[in-house]
Amino acid sequence: MGKGDRRTKRGKLYAGSFGKSRPKDPAKKKARAAKAAKKA
Repeated sequence: MGKGDRRTKRGKLYAGSFGKSRPKDPAKKKARAAKAAKKA
């Protein structure tokens, strides 16, 4: 649980990567989910 742990948000920030613990943009994700729900 630190900078070297890529499974945590802190580790993702340090590594400069994205994933489940650090999504790229939560606002965009919400908008996309709403659009998909509207279609279905």
